[in-house]
Amino acid sequence: MIHAPAPRIQLLLVDDHNLFRRGLRALLSQDERFQVICEAGDIGEALRCLAQTPQPDVILLDNHLPGVRGVDAIPALKDAAPQARILMLTVSENEDDLAAALRAGADGYLLKTVESDHLGETIVKVLDGESVISPQMLTKLVSVFRARPAGSAPAPLEPPRPDGPSPDLLSPREREILLLIARGDSNKLIARSLDIAETTVKIHVQHILRKLGLSSRVQAAVYATSRGLA
Repeated sequence: MIHAPAPRIQLLLVDDHNLFRRGLRALLSQDERFQVICEAGDIGEALRCLAQTPQPDVILLDNHLPGVRGVDAIPALKDAAPQARILMLTVSENEDDLAAALRAGADGYLLKTVESDHLGETIVKVLDGESVISPQMLTKLVSVFRARPAGSAPAPLEPPRPDGPSPDLLSPREREILLLIARGDSNKLIARSLDIAETTVKIHVQHILRKLGLSSRVQAAVYATSRGLA
């Protein structure tokens, strides 16, 4: 019996650097999982793409765009393509940009230094509903929060409420994984460190988020830091 190939993941690329955008398109087009259905150099062009083409599954969005920044355009893109996931792909290592993107509803934040294989894996994870942040950005965000003096201005992302769920709800293995998340490790690195399957790590992460009432790895990392666990 011949099985029909899985439908390709439909992508919209938004980046004002033509050379990078075309290179990215060529790279992704070599992967049978993906199909670039439109590309844009600014937000206006991106919105026209969304109005004229089938809805993409994932939007790869740069931050430094002419006119309107990527992070500021996320709500408009969400309105135009409610089902699409938004993955920031940018050179910005500013933790405030990361926080703004997450608050606006971005589903992931990657630096353009990402390896091509990891980019493909991340697109699939984001489509599956997983929030993915470049490890160095997650570490930076947690470091900023850790360094904040008591009573000072709030960090880019507020920690969970102090009266929220206790870490005692977690099993010893879940607490161990929470500490590695706070360190910025990916599921793959955690699996390697603990000598367990990556799918097992993913299940543990889901349990951690559910038990603590959190929605992302970023919140988990901030939670661990705010509770003095990391």
